[in-house]
This record gives sequence, C-alpha cells and structure tokens, in this order.
Amino acid sequence: MTRYGMNPVRKENISYAPSKVTAAMVTYIPSLEGYFAHRLDVLKLSLESLIHSLDQQCDIMILNNGSCDQVSDYLESQLKAGRIDYVIHSQRNLGVIGGFKVLFNAIPGDIVAYSDDDVLYYPGWLDAHLKILNLFPQVGMVSGAPVGYSSEHALSSVSKFIADSPSMLEVTDKPRIKEWEEQWAESTGRSVDEHLEAIKKTPNVHLTFQGVEAVQSAKHFQFVTPQEVICQAFSPEWSGSLMDGLVSLDESVDNLGYMRLSTPGRYTRHIGNALSREIINEAEKLHYSVIGNVQDMQEKRHWLLRIPGSGRILWPLYRWLFKILHKVG
Repeated sequence: MTRYGMNPVRKENISYAPSKVTAAMVTYIPSLEGYFAHRLDVLKLSLESLIHSLDQQCDIMILNNGSCDQVSDYLESQLKAGRIDYVIHSQRNLGVIGGFKVLFNAIPGDIVAYSDDDVLYYPGWLDAHLKILNLFPQVGMVSGAPVGYSSEHALSSVSKFIADSPSMLEVTDKPRIKEWEEQWAESTGRSVDEHLEAIKKTPNVHLTFQGVEAVQSAKHFQFVTPQEVICQAFSPEWSGSLMDGLVSLDESVDNLGYMRLSTPGRYTRHIGNALSREIINEAEKLHYSVIGNVQDMQEKRHWLLRIPGSGRILWPLYRWLFKILHKVG
C-alpha cells in the first residue's frame, strides 16, 4: 500500500494538561415528550449553574447516555463553543452504573465531581466539597445536599471513625432544615408529609474534625470522589439494570473503608423533571441564565388520575409503553 510522506505532527507537543478535578455528568433524555417534555430545559439550567459556579479550574465531561437528537445537538453546540471539554456519546442507554463505569474511567482528572443532569449548583460548592475530602481521613464521597433521604445506610466507616477518634472529633445530632427536606421531596415526586415522617427515624449526625464540619452520609445523585476510589468500588460484572445499583455502590464505597459525608450547608439542589417558579427564581437570584418556561409542579392532576385506583393501572401501562417507544429492555 502506498504511503505519502510522514505525519506532520509526529514530533509535536501539546500544551494541554488536565485539571485535577473533572466535573462529570450523565444525561439520559430519550425524547422531549411525556415525563421528559421539559428535561432539556432542566439540563440547560443544570449545566449553566455548573459552569458559572466553578470557583477554580475544572474540566467538564458529559456522557450522553442514549439521548435524543435535540439533546445530542445541544451538547455538541456546548462543546464547539468551548463551554464544556468532553462529550461521550453512547448509541444506547448503558444504565446508571454502566454509564458511571464508562464515564469515570475516562475522566482525565484525579477527582471526579459528579452530578445527575438535574442538579442546581450554588457558588463555592467545589471548594466546600474539597475541604472535607482533603481534611477528613479516608473519605470516599462528599455530597452538597444534606437531606435525610437514604442517610441511614452505608455508615460502617463513619461509625468506625467516630469510635476511633473520640478526642479529636466533636459529634452532634442537629435538627434538619425543613425547607430543604420539603423541596427535596417535591422535586423527586415524593409526598412531603411522608418524607418528613420518614426522616424522623434517621439521625442527622454532624462531625467537626480539626475545625471543619461535615454531615454523616452522602447522596449518589451528586458527589465528589477520588477517581481511584469510585472505580475500585464498581462491581466487575455488567448489571444490565437501568436504574438499580446506586445503593450497592454506596455500600461498596463504605465496605472499602471510605466514609460518605456531606457539606453542612446546601451547595447542590435537586431540580426535578421541570422548572418550577421557585427554582427559576432561585436561579435568577444567582444570575444564572434560564432557558425554558415555568411548569407548575403542583398543577391539578388529570381527571383519570383522580379516579380511585387508576394509578395502579395507568403507571404500569405508561412504563410498558415507554419500553416499547424507547426500546428499553
């Protein structure tokens, strides 16, 4: 086979060096209909808040986990504009843990600052996370949303740290902030009253170590973690599940001897699948650009859902139709 000359960049060098921290995000928006009708607006606000809240150099990498063309085009436009550094496009949905494996093994930094694609970032979040990660010993995950959901599991490493450090550590049980808990429940589609009742059973333990405060437990929708820790925590098997495996990942980090902690202040917030008026007001106060219209999160339910027992039929039917329409499973 004929060869024409030598590659002209063969002996050239590059000036690029990756940042120590890579902000990583997974997005899955298969269409802009039904549940996902407003999800592109949410993604845009989430990315906008991430970019404008960074208080230090940080690369941004996004895994497009089988999203529709409109989302793919938007991510490409952000890449070409230089607002993000890397985009990985997957032809299919790899599932949450599968997406994590691909994304976290690909990042160039030593620290992964992960979030789902529906998270609002507040200024100073990264510094607050890294302060805990760098000071406390054996930390595997730090989150910025100190709410009560899922705060009762994967605590053995924290318990051991408390038991082994009585003279160096101040441990207090503080009341939760009701407003944060209510907003969390609303954004995730949970009953506010049921959530508030459930978290009464979960202690809100605060740890103060060498003058820095942290909250026992972390959230897997957003966290900062050393790359080597989180990649070590993955199971070598490919689960094939779309949504399951996050609790097991928490437990794996804990079983490896790494603590899961949160910032005592709220530095990240779950948005949900649409932009509420309250979220838009919050974003505008932070001077984040908002693209999209407000959606009333408390709008009146369709008359079909007001029929007693209808949800038991309609929701399984919706999930079945979703699998057909989006070729899931």
